[in-house]
Amino acid sequence: MADTFDVIVIGAGPGGYPTAIRAAQLGLKTVCIEKEKLGGVCLNWGCVPSKALLKTAELANKIRHADEFGLSVPGFEIDFAAVVKRSRKVAQKFEKGVAYLFKKYGVNRIAGTAKLTGPGTVEVTTAEGKRTLTAKHVVVATGAGAKTFPGIEADGNRVVTYREAIVSEDQPESVTILGSGAIGIEFAYFYNAMGTKVTVVEGLPEIVPREDAEIGGELRKALQKQGIAFELGRFVDTVKAGPDGVVTTLKDGTALKAKSCLIALGIQPNTKGIGLEEAGVKVDRGFVVIDDYGRTNVPGVYAVGDCTTKGGLAHTATAQGHVLAELIAGHHPVAVRYDAIPSCTYCQPQIASVGMTEEAAKKAGKAFKVGRFPFSANGKAYGAGTPDGFVKVLVDEKYGEILGAHIIGADATEMIAEYTLARTSELTADEILHTVHAHPTAAEVMLEAVANAQGVSVHI
Repeated sequence: MADTFDVIVIGAGPGGYPTAIRAAQLGLKTVCIEKEKLGGVCLNWGCVPSKALLKTAELANKIRHADEFGLSVPGFEIDFAAVVKRSRKVAQKFEKGVAYLFKKYGVNRIAGTAKLTGPGTVEVTTAEGKRTLTAKHVVVATGAGAKTFPGIEADGNRVVTYREAIVSEDQPESVTILGSGAIGIEFAYFYNAMGTKVTVVEGLPEIVPREDAEIGGELRKALQKQGIAFELGRFVDTVKAGPDGVVTTLKDGTALKAKSCLIALGIQPNTKGIGLEEAGVKVDRGFVVIDDYGRTNVPGVYAVGDCTTKGGLAHTATAQGHVLAELIAGHHPVAVRYDAIPSCTYCQPQIASVGMTEEAAKKAGKAFKVGRFPFSANGKAYGAGTPDGFVKVLVDEKYGEILGAHIIGADATEMIAEYTLARTSELTADEILHTVHAHPTAAEVMLEAVANAQGVSVHI
């Protein structure tokens, strides 16, 4: 006999577990199926532990320049294994936190793999065997994994993805990183700060290609200054591991040698073999096609997170989960604003953005003004020893709408929230100008960039 629920959630990552918790809070009998750790990739092998590593990298670089602050740190050493162990403790703490929340709000948890077997029916394989669950609402939140290609495949030893790299306590002497998106750049910054020789290979002309080109160029210069090498506009042919290291051969025949290689070439959805085809759910290259509320083409089947055509970021998945749970409960939630999703990369200097890039705004035929303001002209940033970078904002000429905002600087990932709120709330440039920003704060740069766009800046 089948176990019956109101909501079945497949996957407990940053999309799945918030969906399950919110559904349970709304009075729905909810079960969440997860084959690995609660919290998914983000909490266990991605967002959370990587930030612990990156904070260590930032501190290491600050210690190297301690004399600039009048400090002396003799005998400074890095214990790479201890650095990684600390990040694992952080991840473990938050995995336990999700388990606590499941218990607190009454979310049923099943450890196992799931497969859709019919309308509202899911077969779960656990260590004890198979069981069948039924529910009116089934949510697919299976996430995604590292993307590989023929000839460019991980062996889990010398050629790795983020999953192996983030838990390894063995520091590579040198590493070739394939891809300059957020994952590739964050690992490049971390390894370099730890003392590893780093080379990043990117097929496009500039790093972080999803970001504004001006920001990408500025970040590349900053990272090159720190000692990271880049091979831009270069495509990889093969990656071969040997007893002494890894040889990455580019399409033009160039051979790059390193002790290890990290593949960071994007993600592929974890949707194979979970019954989507049998259920008639529409997919695009494996990604589940959803609308702005998380609904698929099949009534009663939904999806959130990286396994969807609208995923790619943990906070997007969480936002989708909240909206979907409200929808399932019969409420009328506001759809996810996909044009107001912030993007962040946590190296130093950090980069963050929301809305259109300058290139996209031009392509869309928008008439806009560009405002810029450097952190070097900000008293707080300069005094803190973080004068690098700037804020760039695109303001619609007719209505004053913030079309896009791009920040490169020490606290960019924290500050982007103000511009994100401005886009979500449809605030204008004038409303930002009329908002008094505390002095001295680095966030004043956000006001100053808008002032520059509007032609009223008095500080540049």
